[in-house]
Amino acid sequence: MSLIGVLGGMGPAATVDFMSKLVALTPATCDQEHLQCLVANLPHVPDRSSHLLGKGPDPLPYLLRNVDLLNRAGVALIVVPCNTSHHWYDAMQAHSPAPLLHIAQACVQALAVNDSRPVAIFGTRGAVQSGFYQRVLQQRGVAFMTPDSEGTQHKVDACIRQIKQGDVPAGAAALAEAVADCTAQGVRAIIMGCTEIPIAASHLGATQLPLIDSTLELARQTVDYAVSRGWNRANIA
Repeated sequence: MSLIGVLGGMGPAATVDFMSKLVALTPATCDQEHLQCLVANLPHVPDRSSHLLGKGPDPLPYLLRNVDLLNRAGVALIVVPCNTSHHWYDAMQAHSPAPLLHIAQACVQALAVNDSRPVAIFGTRGAVQSGFYQRVLQQRGVAFMTPDSEGTQHKVDACIRQIKQGDVPAGAAALAEAVADCTAQGVRAIIMGCTEIPIAASHLGATQLPLIDSTLELARQTVDYAVSRGWNRANIA
């Protein structure tokens, strides 16, 4: 079955944003040419960043249970529109018969490699501490920097928190301040390595720096994976 499993709810607004981008990117002229998706909006997974910072329960058992749910439904691919959850990517993939796409790998592929200037990584403190973005960037030979924990990272934290609370204008204002910090530091681009951040970015005006949207890049790779296998061609008798 050409069914895509979306392991969502982390957070719910980010899942909606992912699905909107997936639909917009799909080359379809009618309903039947869109991709079949089973969206599991499961927000009760314990906070991923808090656990990585030593402050909360382990989300891995919940993630694996939710991976099982999608596999029992017969999905042929799983995508997780939550960056911090990819700290446990290897464990989820080892547990899943269906392959999982990796959000950081999808995102980093959007960066040119022939530029020596660093890119900034915006994400939860847990994701930054995990280092999975840093490892993927290093593998591709891309220089990077992470925000200072007492300055710019506080603004990134505020952006993510406000989006999760539903206050998009406040989230956008916090993001604008963080982007201004990095613009002054000479980076060439910013990776929005938390799926709440692109929601805030959609309410910014033009920025001097390119903002790499991890949600968009995961959606793009999902569409490429599915369309290359003909999953957008309905088999209707």
